[in-house]
Amino acid sequence: MRGRGRLRRGSVVVAAVVATAFLVIVTAAMLLLPAASPRRIIAGTLEAGDPSFYTVPSSTPAAPPGTLLRSEELLSAPDGSRAWRVLYHSTDLGGRDAVLSGVVIAPDSPAPPSGRVVVGWGHPTTGAVASCAPSNGVDPFLLVEGLPDLIRAGYVVAAPDYPGLGVAAPSSYLIGTSESRSLLDAVRAARQLPTDASSTTLLWGHSQGGHAVLFAALQAGAYSPELTVRAAAVAAPAADLGTLLDDDIGDVSGVTIGSYAFAAYQQAYAAQNPGLELTGILTDAGAAVTPTMAGLCLFGDNDKLHALAMPLLGAYLRSDPRTTAPWSTFLAENTPGAPPAGLPVFVAQGGADTLVIPGATQGYVAAACQAGARITFRLYPTDTHGTIANTAMPEVLTFLAAGLAGTLPTPTC
Repeated sequence: MRGRGRLRRGSVVVAAVVATAFLVIVTAAMLLLPAASPRRIIAGTLEAGDPSFYTVPSSTPAAPPGTLLRSEELLSAPDGSRAWRVLYHSTDLGGRDAVLSGVVIAPDSPAPPSGRVVVGWGHPTTGAVASCAPSNGVDPFLLVEGLPDLIRAGYVVAAPDYPGLGVAAPSSYLIGTSESRSLLDAVRAARQLPTDASSTTLLWGHSQGGHAVLFAALQAGAYSPELTVRAAAVAAPAADLGTLLDDDIGDVSGVTIGSYAFAAYQQAYAAQNPGLELTGILTDAGAAVTPTMAGLCLFGDNDKLHALAMPLLGAYLRSDPRTTAPWSTFLAENTPGAPPAGLPVFVAQGGADTLVIPGATQGYVAAACQAGARITFRLYPTDTHGTIANTAMPEVLTFLAAGLAGTLPTPTC
């Protein structure tokens, strides 16, 4: 395993610092409001979620995946749009009914006669527990990268939180099938709101969200055959989990990602692997601190994460998860394969990304090309992990529109 000892990833830390400052300012403003103010607080364009919205009674009956359970219109929808916080049914890794949360945003202008195309958005890492849900933040739209452009283009945007975020449930962090189903079922739920959404679907995601999108691209045909997925785009996707962990484990961000993933896998696969313990892959110290780290959010708990992770640099893993059973199997099962041969996919990668290393993404693209995928790859030399999605957005929009029109240029492969 590599242990380069980089203490902080620039893009991760900058994002966390900005988000933390943002939350401090908003929290201060909220504390100045009178005690009689409603729990769903509006402050300019900021809207915090009511915790009761995410409470699902145990008596809630199962329903077909994508069935809308609950919605509330958000008063802080971006200009030119309407938006809703939603709860909807999905299917967990074991095939059981699960209720998930997210946000749906739609243009407020008249829809075309054929209805609106839906973009299923996969957000980057925020954490692995309920309180880290993007939909429950003071700005539920903050992490939907490219949202103004998508609304101007006339798309409905379905943005799931992923299982374990929002509604309390086991974490799905980097569990491809769970993320995929949450994304596709959010698209289904969007069609039950006054959005004029059609069955025509596009997929777009960044980092962990790129992982979700690649799995959704693979599984949509079997899981949601009524949806017509026309194209997909990802930025710096978590496409090779073994390489991602190996590249990053020598610094704080790698230990943080590892804590989210190992805790999620231990929880998800324990029933099929009796006696599965974190000490099978982590040092005693690493196993002891992992549940605590997995309960912290990337934004807001950044200082706590660093304090817990720093003493574990070079002392977190007991052995290489890529070669240690059954963890190697978990990583393999949750590493996406090549997208379907007929689906055009755009892959953007920042050349200055120190979290998802460019070589890892290029390796995934090369393997997918060899397997017959239809991929267009773009390297943006100066972009980091934090900037790549927004930088690539103009080309992403052009690619998605071309995918709908069937006028795509010659792909990389």
